[in-house]
Amino acid sequence: MGQVTYVSFDGEKTVVDVENGDNLMQAAIDNGVSGILGDCGGGCACATCHCIVDDAWAAKTGQPDELEVDMLDGLIDPKPTSRLSCQIIMKDELDGVVIHLPES
Repeated sequence: MGQVTYVSFDGEKTVVDVENGDNLMQAAIDNGVSGILGDCGGGCACATCHCIVDDAWAAKTGQPDELEVDMLDGLIDPKPTSRLSCQIIMKDELDGVVIHLPES
């Protein structure tokens, strides 16, 4: 288990405990973090769980695969560390990860 800090676009922080093996989208939904919708249920079929991984953590979360890149390409203003939170799986190395949430 590890902790994730979700930071809203206006700076509000929410810290959540996440079991190893769970994705960060579901953890946000289960804990009422606003800003992540997860309309497709974690199937990498939409971008409603878009997040921006803090620069300090980007290397540890890994690179998006081709399907995720296709979904990210549809965003209006993607950032270099934009990811779909449904595709980031909690593991020991991510304990303390900081995830920023876009305004829209």
